Amino acid sequence: MTTVESEGPSVVRLGSGGPWEAGYGYSRVVRVGNLAITAGCTATVDGAVAHVGDAAAQTAQALRIGLDALAEVGAGPADVIRTRMYVTDRMYADEVGRAHNAVFGAVRPVATMVVVAGLIDPDHLVEVELEAWLPEG
Repeated sequence: MTTVESEGPSVVRLGSGGPWEAGYGYSRVVRVGNLAITAGCTATVDGAVAHVGDAAAQTAQALRIGLDALAEVGAGPADVIRTRMYVTDRMYADEVGRAHNAVFGAVRPVATMVVVAGLIDPDHLVEVELEAWLPEG
């Protein structure tokens, strides 16, 4: 964990130890004041893609990873205000959407789903980003 103090609210930056964070220079989650944002989360577990070929299971895994990161800075599922989902084929939209609903159906954050040409690993079918708003901590 890295905390950066400034004139305004402190900035907390946390990594997960994922395979790309250090090499590409980014954090898994950053919290500034009331706002917490995750980097893109995929179904990469212990350096390998989990649930190859299953977009719904990859979505559920990626959401768990994102929610675990948010929990590290004090946010829970009910604090999520925005999600973004990137899918590699529109045929995955329904199963990705249903997996999203299983987690956020009662919360109903604003959401975007975009079809992209590909993700960093060809076995990734979906990547998600989460944003949360929470009380000052």
